[in-house]
Amino acid sequence: MYILKRVVSTGGTIVHQCTSLTVKNLSVCYCLRSPKRHSPYSSVDCERYSSLVKSVMSSRVSSQTPETLLTEDEHIYGPVVKAQTPSSRPEMREPKTLHPFLHCEESVETEEPEPGPPARILLNRDQGRSFVPSVTRILQQTLSQEQIFYLERWKRKMIAELGEEGFKEYSQNLFRQGKLFHSALEDILMSGATWKNKNPSETPEYPPEVQGYMESISHVLEDVGAVRATESTVQHDTLNYLGIVDCVARYRGVLCVIDWKTSEKPKPFLSNTYDNPIQVAAYAGALNNDGNYKYQVENGLIVVAYKDGSPAHAHQLRSELMLEYWKTWLVRLEKFTEQRSSPASSVFVEKR
Repeated sequence: MYILKRVVSTGGTIVHQCTSLTVKNLSVCYCLRSPKRHSPYSSVDCERYSSLVKSVMSSRVSSQTPETLLTEDEHIYGPVVKAQTPSSRPEMREPKTLHPFLHCEESVETEEPEPGPPARILLNRDQGRSFVPSVTRILQQTLSQEQIFYLERWKRKMIAELGEEGFKEYSQNLFRQGKLFHSALEDILMSGATWKNKNPSETPEYPPEVQGYMESISHVLEDVGAVRATESTVQHDTLNYLGIVDCVARYRGVLCVIDWKTSEKPKPFLSNTYDNPIQVAAYAGALNNDGNYKYQVENGLIVVAYKDGSPAHAHQLRSELMLEYWKTWLVRLEKFTEQRSSPASSVFVEKR
């Protein structure tokens, strides 16, 4: 006989009911009498095991920080000489003076440009420009401690892998490929021909070092037209800086300052391009305030080409985003000015 108990609630009153069941199958009794299997966990200290699990589950495992990476690198490559470990991320600040991005006297171009070759104003340092810093130099000398840390960490790893001479040759090859790439682009843009309507038989033979890059940007060139300038100097007299614009043209109908970049790694997001958006905003701001250009540019474009020929990534910067990067540029420019008055300012090689 087996008795079942159940609880029934009736109007707030709890009533215990019993039900009698007759057990006809006695095989269960055999199971109850059979000896228990020995569990491998029976000898485990449950209390100690429980506290260990709780400690592991309650702790947060974070990604490596610059401090832990520095310790690891020092063990593998030796101590860091130049870089200082960033203690914290610097707070973003607003520029002290918000200089206008656009020149009020000029109007933003909406019509197609007048016929003629694109502008190409060469940089001449003898024409009162000897002491005018370039955009590249300003950005290099105002890198954050974190940027310097990761840049030097990459350099030290490359030297450990390639050696001093190997790394030097690697850097020279990158520089040469970049020059050949920009030269090939300039030939296309200066010709005035559109890539979309180009006859395949008319496609020039490019050096082997840049064939992959040219294939990579072919789909972007189909949307580029109405070229206004290529490899042309721009200067902001009020803020006292200059730069060389890769290209000013229409991309999908929108007039942009275009910056052509090469990369060995994919850069599918704008954040992967680091300071390049600031550079484009600086060029556009200088062009808008340069009397040699009778139009205004509000938009930007960063094109990242790949040596293996995979499709380039084109990151478009609309006018609202350009204004944000323009503010960031003004802050970097103020920092550069402050550093110039300090004897402890960093020294970098100027590229352009």
